Amino acid sequence: TSIVALLVLAALIAGLVTYYHRSDAAELAFGGAIDTYSAPLAQPGQPATPGEKTFATAALRAKAANEQFNQIAERYGMLRPGRTALYFAGVTALEMGQTGTAETDLQKVADSHDTNLAALAKLALAGLYQNTNRDSKAVVLYQQLIAKPTTTVPANAARLQLAALYETTNPAEAQRIYAQLKSDRGAAGQIAAQKLTQK
Repeated sequence: TSIVALLVLAALIAGLVTYYHRSDAAELAFGGAIDTYSAPLAQPGQPATPGEKTFATAALRAKAANEQFNQIAERYGMLRPGRTALYFAGVTALEMGQTGTAETDLQKVADSHDTNLAALAKLALAGLYQNTNRDSKAVVLYQQLIAKPTTTVPANAARLQLAALYETTNPAEAQRIYAQLKSDRGAAGQIAAQKLTQK
């Protein structure tokens, strides 16, 4: 029995070492992809800073970052950096105008058990639905985010987005939401107050 216990312990230690090694590799790869995504755009007539990665256009930057995020999501999908990379793969696909791919990636993240990341994906999906004339689907997502707020997407942030959607389709409802938000002491209240004074 002592030999069996030692073998089990050795297997557990080996498993933990492998997990942490993969986690470190995933974090490192994700950091590199974020560096690409946040790299500055080259300014016409200005020399590039030595050693600094730059891109001629936002589209080229999104394409390079998208490739990295997809590789990370595929390789480390079971780890948090891999799941986060899938979200960013959807966001960069959206920036590239690949709405079908973006919707697929963001929907996978929205269906995940990571509530904070899923909320971000739902917010991005709602924006995609608005831009592709599927307002009813966007409304459903905003209402879900309002009903179950998270650290990443507070209820009032979702309310602001819903009100903005209603500005053209249901102005009275937009006004009602802004009036509710006006009493909020944070940024949402300030934005709502500005919207009300513009009417």
